[in-house]
Amino acid sequence: MPNVAELITEHVTLTVDCVDRLYLNAYVPRLQSEGGVVAFLRHRGHPIPSPVCFGQITDAFKTGLRAWAARLGIPWIEFQKGERKDDVVQRYRDRFHGTQGVICVGVAQERAKAWTATKQVQGRHLHFAYRWKTVCVNHYYLYFVDRDWGPGFLKVCGYAPYTMKCCLNGHEWAKRQLTRRRVPFTPLDNGFQACSRPAVLHTVCESLSAADVQAVFDRWVARLPLPVTVADRAAGFGYRLSLLQLEVSRTQVFDRPLRGREFFEEVLRDQLDLGRPSRMQLLFDRKITRATPGRFRTRVITDGVVPSLHVEYKRCHIKQYFKEGRALRTETTFNDTYDFGVKRGLSNFAYLRTLGQRINTRLLQAERVAQDCGLGEPRFAELVLPGRTVDGQPAPGLKFGQPRVMALLAALCLFGLTPAGITNRRLRPQVAQLLGTDAAYTPRQMGYDLRRLARKGLIQRIDGKLCYTLTPHGRRVALFLTKLYARVLRPGFQALDHRIASQAPPPLRTALAAVDVATDRLLQEARLVA
Repeated sequence: MPNVAELITEHVTLTVDCVDRLYLNAYVPRLQSEGGVVAFLRHRGHPIPSPVCFGQITDAFKTGLRAWAARLGIPWIEFQKGERKDDVVQRYRDRFHGTQGVICVGVAQERAKAWTATKQVQGRHLHFAYRWKTVCVNHYYLYFVDRDWGPGFLKVCGYAPYTMKCCLNGHEWAKRQLTRRRVPFTPLDNGFQACSRPAVLHTVCESLSAADVQAVFDRWVARLPLPVTVADRAAGFGYRLSLLQLEVSRTQVFDRPLRGREFFEEVLRDQLDLGRPSRMQLLFDRKITRATPGRFRTRVITDGVVPSLHVEYKRCHIKQYFKEGRALRTETTFNDTYDFGVKRGLSNFAYLRTLGQRINTRLLQAERVAQDCGLGEPRFAELVLPGRTVDGQPAPGLKFGQPRVMALLAALCLFGLTPAGITNRRLRPQVAQLLGTDAAYTPRQMGYDLRRLARKGLIQRIDGKLCYTLTPHGRRVALFLTKLYARVLRPGFQALDHRIASQAPPPLRTALAAVDVATDRLLQEARLVA
């Protein structure tokens, strides 16, 4: 089986970076405060801002929506508890053959944050005090097909403040842009299997902007009967969009799907420690301390015979799986933008898309480095034996198996992707932790180790900075020797004590004599051969 470098360079026929699922929250800013609620009801002609008025608005909206659907012949669906909505709606999608229109309207009771009020009488004055409360109310799903975006839906809460959710898909948008440009392509479920002009596809995916998202929302808000009417919006009670969920994906299509699937299953074994905070902060470029809230973990989930890799950082989630037996899909999902220091506004769409692409790239780089870490005998000798640099400086050897050296190499594995660089201050705590005590590893020792790493070509100084970066050779060395020590030597030492072997009975000596053969096989299975 080829390594990941060969697979990526020789067997990937198409790579697509694209926004996938986009889930938006639409809210009326002026309906988020008690004063705004009072102003809205007075705008509607209710001088006394009673909650009864909201009930009347809700009833009028439901009646009007149902009459509108009946007039246009749009199916009306009452979703049942536990029913998968997409499965129900798909039957109606299959019957729809137009380029744009509403497919059906569905109703379901769901929990939502809504306004409630209590009546307060002060003398001759009647007052209503509004407060937020979680209630179970009707939500109306308006499933549509858009000329630019394809399938999507709006979910309208039937009670004040009449929030809406909008679900779109970036891959479907890209497909329609290619069709409009007359660029032939072969679709993959929620993606692309092939494209005659990959450069155009890349340009199209990168061109998706917040303005395109806003445009499709405005188009459907203008044509649908909503509780916040045209007159309301003209009076300043308009909707604003925010990001609830954003999926950014990379799809790599293989010419030989079986090879790609085998590679992915091999990768799963090496990436189970990605959930450690030290690995997480390299993938997501966010510092993680003991005080950082949230969950950090890595899981492998199997659906039937199809495995998938899941990495969680707070409420952000990376999923990697083999799609339709043809393509490796890596997707980062943002569920809370505040995890990355930005607000939920649609204006941050471009930033989060770029961030998601970087996270996907880092995960793939980590997998690539983990799989391509072979080391030849001459390079191994150069590493472990004393020598000199080209300018004559001494280059002390890195003795393989020595605890300090192994801790140093293991710590380097954590810094293989960090953009901030390697410093004495950043690297020393990692090495000290692996050694088991902070006092046993001083800053002076760290400085000495950095110099010998540099003279062996494992790290190099960043121009103008007091820090280093790991070289490609350094990545291979650190991963190879760390994996070799952890997978082969450390467990093997427990069974290969020479004191036991000299006194062992003949059957045991015969078993120990087969160690060389067993070790060769283990090296092959662990993919650690040069």
